[in-house]
Amino acid sequence: MPNREALKPFLLVFPGPLRDQLVAAVLAGRKVSTTGLLVEYEAEMEEPPPVGERSALIDSHGREIAVLEVTEVRILRLGDVDLQHVLDEGEGDTSVAQWRAGHERFWHSDEMREGLGDPEFTVDDDTLVVAERFRVVELIGPVPEDSPSS
Repeated sequence: MPNREALKPFLLVFPGPLRDQLVAAVLAGRKVSTTGLLVEYEAEMEEPPPVGERSALIDSHGREIAVLEVTEVRILRLGDVDLQHVLDEGEGDTSVAQWRAGHERFWHSDEMREGLGDPEFTVDDDTLVVAERFRVVELIGPVPEDSPSS
């Protein structure tokens, strides 16, 4: 879209198959929430996004795919993440325990620990997370091949 103001990138995990799956879930309307670690924001010297902020959803090829608008931001303990948030993440998890196991694998991965600069990083119930809800307000780029609209 010409003459559009530059948007901050909205990045889901690291580029690769998982990001592609998550982008497709956003475009299909299954994924309307995400969870990040507050320490990630601190490491990047950023604040969590304010409600109403718009950003560009980025695919694994670095392309802008859609404009997302933040509709809710909660900072809470990992131990307080609720089932509705888990279901709204649209990743197929049916329980908080299942969701948490998958997220802990990601957060404890070498790639994540390297990104945080802490090879021993771990999470527990008291780890603060940023639970974010969003909505797609505009499609702006090529629809990924694995999305339902292609």
